[in-house]
Amino acid sequence: MKRAYLLAGGALVLCSTLVMAQSAPESLLPPGVGQPAPTPTPAPVPTATSAPSAPADPTAPAPPQGSEVVQPIPSTPGPVDTSGVSLSDIPSVEELEELTVDELDDLLGLKPRYDIPPAARRSTERVGIIDEREGGLPVASLARQPASIVRAALANTSQPLVSRWGHILMRRALASRLAAPEGMNPVEFAALRAAALNAMGEHSAARALVQDVDTADYSSELTEAALDAYVGTGDITGACPVVRLGQADRDDVQWKMFEGICAAYAGETTAANNELRRLLSRTEEDRIDVLLAQRYAGAAGQGRRAVTIEWDGIEAMNPWRFALANALGEPIPDGLLEQLGPYYLKAGASTPALPIVQRLRGADLAAAAGIFSSAAMVDLYSQLYADRGEQQDADAAIARAARLRDAYVDPDAGARLAAIRDVWSGDDEYAGLVLTAYASARLTPSNDFEDDAPRLIASMLTAGLDRDAMRWADVVEEGSVGWALLALANPQDVAVTDGQLATFENGDESSGQRKSKMLLAGLAGLGRTDADNIAEYSERLGVNLRAPTAWTRMIDKAAEANNGALVVMLAGLGMQGTNWDQMTARHLYHIVSALNRVGLNAEARMIAAEAVARA
Repeated sequence: MKRAYLLAGGALVLCSTLVMAQSAPESLLPPGVGQPAPTPTPAPVPTATSAPSAPADPTAPAPPQGSEVVQPIPSTPGPVDTSGVSLSDIPSVEELEELTVDELDDLLGLKPRYDIPPAARRSTERVGIIDEREGGLPVASLARQPASIVRAALANTSQPLVSRWGHILMRRALASRLAAPEGMNPVEFAALRAAALNAMGEHSAARALVQDVDTADYSSELTEAALDAYVGTGDITGACPVVRLGQADRDDVQWKMFEGICAAYAGETTAANNELRRLLSRTEEDRIDVLLAQRYAGAAGQGRRAVTIEWDGIEAMNPWRFALANALGEPIPDGLLEQLGPYYLKAGASTPALPIVQRLRGADLAAAAGIFSSAAMVDLYSQLYADRGEQQDADAAIARAARLRDAYVDPDAGARLAAIRDVWSGDDEYAGLVLTAYASARLTPSNDFEDDAPRLIASMLTAGLDRDAMRWADVVEEGSVGWALLALANPQDVAVTDGQLATFENGDESSGQRKSKMLLAGLAGLGRTDADNIAEYSERLGVNLRAPTAWTRMIDKAAEANNGALVVMLAGLGMQGTNWDQMTARHLYHIVSALNRVGLNAEARMIAAEAVARA
């Protein structure tokens, strides 16, 4: 009955409204004109004793536009537990300013364990930068190999390699995307590879390799290898994720400088300045290093102040001050530049921030070592030639760049050859061969160029242009150096006879007949001469190619197992040194033989030919 009354009342109100609307006169004004603004209905004020509202129904329609939405008053917070907290435990402003970066992070809990979200973290199952489809070695190449052998091979690769082609092959193997050997932690495997790349002067490749591992997974060994790579490339701020998130058991001056710089670039200017100021007051021997670090930190943009760099009394260079000086554009005195060793020359040649003239100081060394390709060398000299009007004190380098241009574009073949000879006349002849590889390949073989044929062939082979080199087969005389290079570099498996070996040996004028020894070792390793010839000429030349050592046994067993990656690493171990004279015929034989047996025939041929060219 009550429901009926309500319905009747509602109908009555509706009817009344309709009647009133019909009886009212119609307005000719636009809607809203001349009508007072409606008085808003005040929203109900909730009280603290109001019952909490039920949770909103997600399926309910949204409230109409203009409806009131009341924000509930938050509940009164409970009392804060201050037991055990003393005001004396809170450091003062002065004490906070004196804290080091690490102490401040520990106090405030600011040092995170991870710098990337969990969903973006990468697996360490496969670490590397060159996939098999891009020319890298197969992923599982070392997966079933004993960890002890791989560890020994990489841990003992602590020097550059004497062979340019050996360096190129070793770099490709170390940078390949590989799974760790059985029983070896993948992070340890990455650290060993990065350290070996650093030892070879391949800091850019080492940096790319360590960046393939999340910093949260770093070990102290990988942290050390990563810092060496960042310093070698002059990328100081690039090391900051490693410094702030990685694992390291260090408290030395360089580490403190890293922390100060990284704090500055993280916006912690006061802590960074205090840290570097303390270091400056505690050291005398490394004072210039700290000053360089202060200037670098000041470039972060806050708390910048003048820092004067004084080189007076500095008689030696170290990687840290070399990297920072180059990154800051701070000129290094000529006296120190003239004393730079191979490490600094190679690192400087690979630093794009340096002036071209300064990079050229180490370009020849980098090319001969295998760090620079022929194309990279040509690009460097092309840039110098393009900017020749702006270069100061670079007359000799500009003249070489001009002759390199002539070697490529002169319409006369004889003039191009003359320009090529001029490029070869630099301080490092083998680096000149690298620089002219493609210019040599552009020459049409001619008997008029027979005297230069051996070096032209050697030049082409530095870039792996074996098919271009083989066009000169009809020009070179049998038994000459050019013939020997082609006998080793020939893509076709052509045997060498006793008479051909005898002719070459009789005309060999190299010291101790090293070219003949290397030719014999290369031919034996490639299987291009028979056992009788190997035995006869081994006796005549006084070499024993098959004398066993622990290293020869390991590389031979790796070849028998058809494991190319392990063969390459063991080959790199056997090619360490500072001069090609340190390479023996026996080592060359085992390296070439092992590479040839595991399917790396092209690399084996190039290494063998390089040995004859450089012996």
